[in-house]
Amino acid sequence: MSYNTMIRRSALLLMTGLLPATALAQTPPPPVAPTLPYGLAEPAPPLAPPAIVTPPPVPIPPLSPAQAAFLSDWLKQGAEQGLVSRNRSGRTLSGDALVGAVLDRARALSRGRVDTADFLTVWALRPAPFDPRPGLAAAISADRLPQWIASLTPPYAGYEGLRRGLATYEQIRDAGGWSQLAPKADAATVRKRLAIEDRSVTAGEPLTAALQRAQRRYGLNPTGMADARTLAALNVPVEDRIAAIMANMERWRWLPRELPVNRVQVNIAAAVLTIFEGDQPISSMRAVTGSPDNATPMLVSSIHSIVVNPPWNVPTSIAKRELWPKGRAALARQGYKIVKTPEGGERIVQPAGPNSALGRLKFDFANPFAVYLHDTPSRGKFSSYDRLASHGCVRLEKPVPLAELMVRGDAKLEGQIQALIDQGKTQRVSLPKEVAVYLLYWTAFASSNGAMNFRADPYGWDRLLADKIEASSQRAAAVTTIASKD
Repeated sequence: MSYNTMIRRSALLLMTGLLPATALAQTPPPPVAPTLPYGLAEPAPPLAPPAIVTPPPVPIPPLSPAQAAFLSDWLKQGAEQGLVSRNRSGRTLSGDALVGAVLDRARALSRGRVDTADFLTVWALRPAPFDPRPGLAAAISADRLPQWIASLTPPYAGYEGLRRGLATYEQIRDAGGWSQLAPKADAATVRKRLAIEDRSVTAGEPLTAALQRAQRRYGLNPTGMADARTLAALNVPVEDRIAAIMANMERWRWLPRELPVNRVQVNIAAAVLTIFEGDQPISSMRAVTGSPDNATPMLVSSIHSIVVNPPWNVPTSIAKRELWPKGRAALARQGYKIVKTPEGGERIVQPAGPNSALGRLKFDFANPFAVYLHDTPSRGKFSSYDRLASHGCVRLEKPVPLAELMVRGDAKLEGQIQALIDQGKTQRVSLPKEVAVYLLYWTAFASSNGAMNFRADPYGWDRLLADKIEASSQRAAAVTTIASKD
């Protein structure tokens, strides 16, 4: 409405008594546009934010009869990749239902069968998004479907070793599996059981040698005796071994298709840290990882700095559960300090020193769980085969060599880690280059000779993940069945 029109309408209302006499005087004049220099246009009104336009999906070319038959056969082989517990024949698909099932299988192989929304919080690895449509369309057009399918799976020897191991253990399952061993089983029965998983077992070799091989595969002390822990490992049902292999194959699918060639990798379940250079393992050390009640999370990050002689700011949960009940006097005798927080509360700090729970070195990397790698004054656990005992952080057997490796190339720091420790003061050392760190949960892996190795599943994640894989596969199969009926 123009200003003059507004005045005329107000005058009419005033004459009819519908507007107070003071209202007209109170009507503000219109704003005056700013005077612009000659030749300049008036400023344009602000632009609306651009609409987000989603590009249309890549069209899938028609399949030839041979291509459709090939893809139909491929879809029936899900168990070979650990996506279902057993192969299912299913109905033969065609048209859009076949294409939809192929796209779903491609996504499952490339980034995992289980949707990240169904992850536990401590499964902090997140696979990258993947759209299989462009690749499928190109493969159909070029008639290169086998090559495209081969590119979907993780390009790691670790994954391929599990795939072969899965086939072996499915054959064992289909042949009847194995019987449970009694606590005092005779030597012939034990030897027969060992031979099911270890084809190198012979009738003439000492039973202790065969038992030691099995114990090494299970991460047990290789005593050569059929003790309780060895019998427990041998009595794990073959279905549980298959579930472990499936779960570990899924975790491989969560990883990027290329790992940093220089990295630190922790196997949480085995409590071992391995250092990679040029994508090759150059050394490893024993570690102590989270107890079953304090799981170490799976995650990827980058170590950016090392704290020398670190104090320990005791987490609230640990302080409440383990330290405050001791009383202030006992904490003081043990060297703890009680300090005020900005919020007016109190927290417990263990000063730096030889008795600090963090030892002399702490390796820092960003993560939402406040975990890190660190030294420890408690060295006894490193000689044990059961090393899941921390509150979630990773304790290191050889922290000084690891730190020296990380500062290599920095003239001021190289060879000086122990000297910095000996100074006794707390200081942060920034690394010349950040080092990728992966905390992973491998409970099944193949040796170079193809033999399957297993570790205990202390957190119960294997069976849970295997069940999630099966449930996700069944949901996908149900969707495909509905689509095939439309």
